[in-house]
Amino acid sequence: MDPEAKKPRTVRRKAAGRGGDAPAPGYLDGQLLVAMPVMGDPRFERSVIYLCAHSSEGAMGIIVNRPAGSIDFPELLVQLDIIEKADQIKLPENAESMRVLKGGPVDTGRGFVLHSSDFFIQNATLRIDDGVCLTATVDILRAIAKGAGPKHAILALGYAGWGAGQLETEIQKNDWLHCDADPDLIFGGDVEEKYLRALRKIGIDPGMLSNEAGHA
Repeated sequence: MDPEAKKPRTVRRKAAGRGGDAPAPGYLDGQLLVAMPVMGDPRFERSVIYLCAHSSEGAMGIIVNRPAGSIDFPELLVQLDIIEKADQIKLPENAESMRVLKGGPVDTGRGFVLHSSDFFIQNATLRIDDGVCLTATVDILRAIAKGAGPKHAILALGYAGWGAGQLETEIQKNDWLHCDADPDLIFGGDVEEKYLRALRKIGIDPGMLSNEAGHA
């Protein structure tokens, strides 16, 4: 399997570029997008998105606060033939507790693992910043199942994508706020609280925003 084929174009370009480990000035790689309460798109309401890539060609990110319904990570490993069903009870704690999220509306049949930078696969892992990487090959799932994967990780099905200039336009329309990311907002288990915590991190009272949204 070609690992590059599993990555959106914006991510492939960033991985290939010399400056892949740091965002260019004016771009938001490695930051969080936080949806405003007036967001009109139901696919992104109350969403917190970690931006994996952002350039003049567009942007790509992973929603980190939307559970993927009843999808269970150990069961997913069985479906992918990574483990036998009988081996589910033998999984390491990190694998048993790993969250499966709806990463976005694009390519929902693909899995993208956001993880801490203590794990790296040559030619497959994209280092987004000092503490966060993205890997989109099945090898990282095998490593997690064996207890040899990253300390922190989430599996997202699908991703959020924007064309050239689209995200900038949405930010200008006040669809999105943005702030620095931190590991707890990305990898923390309290998925339902991430949206309110992200707003507070920006310095915004969620109650006041909700009132404004009611008059929009």
